[in-house]
Amino acid sequence: MVQTTSSTSTGALDLEREMDDARAAATTLRPAPGAPPTLSSYAEAEAYSGALDRASLRRTPGLYTRAWRIFRANKVSMTALVILVLIVVFVLSAGLISTYVTGFTPSENHLSAKLTPPMTDGYILGSDGNGRDVLTRLAYGGRVSLTIASLAALSLFFIGGVVGLAAGYLGGKTDAVLMRLVDVLLSVPGLPLLILVTTLYQPGPVGLALVLALVGWAGIARLFRGETLSLRGREYVEAARSMGASNPRIVVRHIVPNLLPLLIVYTSLSLPGLMLAETGLSFLGVGVQVPTPSWGNMLGDGQQFFRTNFSLVLIPGLMIYITSLSMYLVGNGLRDALDPKLTR
Repeated sequence: MVQTTSSTSTGALDLEREMDDARAAATTLRPAPGAPPTLSSYAEAEAYSGALDRASLRRTPGLYTRAWRIFRANKVSMTALVILVLIVVFVLSAGLISTYVTGFTPSENHLSAKLTPPMTDGYILGSDGNGRDVLTRLAYGGRVSLTIASLAALSLFFIGGVVGLAAGYLGGKTDAVLMRLVDVLLSVPGLPLLILVTTLYQPGPVGLALVLALVGWAGIARLFRGETLSLRGREYVEAARSMGASNPRIVVRHIVPNLLPLLIVYTSLSLPGLMLAETGLSFLGVGVQVPTPSWGNMLGDGQQFFRTNFSLVLIPGLMIYITSLSMYLVGNGLRDALDPKLTR
């Protein structure tokens, strides 16, 4: 009886010692208070502590919560996000700026006041060669440029996402036909094709966004196809299929949610390129047509006054540069935050 009691107490002490060691390991695996958090550190810590306390699993932050914490710790990306938000607020407030700040409409011209220097005669950023207020046109032009880039991104990912998802999940002849179409489109230089199409049809802002999407969807289609091929062979997909789930249900419930982080990252990284494509076409005169303002055609109009009125080139060029750089830095931060391989 004595031996039984002593062996039982020894086993209980060993169990308590093992639990203390596991808690200590989970504590050491958690990120230091001053260090930036990582997805792998959260996962490793919860692997120990969660096994001992099931309630802690409900307190574990989700993917997007952990990604936001990692993104927030990236000071460069957070600064770029703040700048980008300020730019978006500026272009969305174009009507208020026109009514309460400048008092000019974007197409209103005063030839007697053309090429007015900044901060002169009520022109805060000066006037262009036709006597139009630069600040008003800058706000409205930014709205047009960002709207075209956003619409192009949404259209591009809808077309490319559907094609890539269908090719990767269905496979067989569908995959072969769609990927050969992608190969043909990728083999054609994008910029000459854009110039050709916009020269022939001269689309408006919405049409230009669709043209950009129709020319650029092939890359995201190939990327989505590869990721879908990887996901459709996972155990949870096979388990859903063995339980009788239909293909649409598997795609909607199991494939698409796992493609969302990839979609977010690729969207944020593609927006600068789409905006630069629009401004480049407008600068060449085949994109957004005057009198509709765009940062690209403002830059094109100002180049002829480069020697006498440098601000007409500097101001829209600087806005294009700052906006595209901010988008790119935000995209880099999202990539680092949402990719577990980069946060170990």
